Amino acid sequence: MQKTKTMDLQARKLKAIEYVVGIEDENILHEIELTILKRQKQPKTEKALKPFTQKQLIARAKQSTKDYLAGKVKTQEQVEKESENW
Repeated sequence: MQKTKTMDLQARKLKAIEYVVGIEDENILHEIELTILKRQKQPKTEKALKPFTQKQLIARAKQSTKDYLAGKVKTQEQVEKESENW
């Protein structure tokens, strides 16, 4: 299945390249360039996100337990009220 998706993606990329090469209209090419530049400036959240290591997860769980026992918690209602201002 993954190989098929990769092949489909490759075929779509080639079609896109063929389309761009054949463009005669300066305005259309300019729009494509603007779209590419806009996408390049967007943060790449998927690449920026890294999974936690087991050690990090354990440390977070221990800290969460300490916070809970110390009363450093918020109710669902408090969080919902805060999130209205985000």
